[in-house]
Amino acid sequence: MIKKLEGKVAIVTGSGANIGEACVKTLANEGAAVVVADINIEGAKKVAADINAAGGKAIAQYVNLLEEDTIVALVAATKEAYGRLDILHNNAADTRPSQMAADAMISDLEQSVWDSAYEVNVRGTMLMTKHCIPLMLASGGGSIINTSSGTSLLGDIFNPAYSSSKAAVNALMRNTATQYGKQGIRCNAILPGLILTDLSRSMLPPETLAMLEKHTLMPRLGQPEDIAKALVFLASDDSSFVTGQAFSVDGGISIHQAHVGDVLAQMG
Repeated sequence: MIKKLEGKVAIVTGSGANIGEACVKTLANEGAAVVVADINIEGAKKVAADINAAGGKAIAQYVNLLEEDTIVALVAATKEAYGRLDILHNNAADTRPSQMAADAMISDLEQSVWDSAYEVNVRGTMLMTKHCIPLMLASGGGSIINTSSGTSLLGDIFNPAYSSSKAAVNALMRNTATQYGKQGIRCNAILPGLILTDLSRSMLPPETLAMLEKHTLMPRLGQPEDIAKALVFLASDDSSFVTGQAFSVDGGISIHQAHVGDVLAQMG
């Protein structure tokens, strides 16, 4: 079987668990040599070990998106290990339960909560992009994929700081695509809907999951592998004429009128 990413090198931030883990393992399965980058270095080492045990190529590297020197060190480690960079997946975000719980009504929102969302989700993504672009250009171009969110497009009663920061990530994606397209770098974003991970299951009670499934047009909720498969498309030459786009991977929850889920439930 021909692997779509054979000979490519990829960095995936926040890949020590959950969606990032599925993404970096899927890239490796498609032939990419990967850098498993995470603030949780023990988780990153375990994921890298799993990839290597399965016959892939992986190294683990610590990164804290609040500390630019660790980003510089991540890029340097990638160059030392593999000599090039073709794919950057800006996946990491501040989704700590304490942060998301405090990201509530705007009238009650603490400045520190707002600032944390932007420092990690937006500034961290910008700094990763900034420091990876020179190595990517030296490698002949490549693909940058930002993890955004369906909440970046629609209003909600929860998490205004998170959703606003992800809207900024979308804008950063379009600017990156515009500035570097002629030099062979593409940039796109994946906008997940609800994806069932250990984190989402721990934060959402069963009745909330059931409600969200009712409003999802597909007969199930999302899995990390759904995001990983979209990532492979955007990372590979299959999408070589695609840039500056926001791809919703949400089972259709964002494209229908508000009453559709209730009507479908009544229809059985």
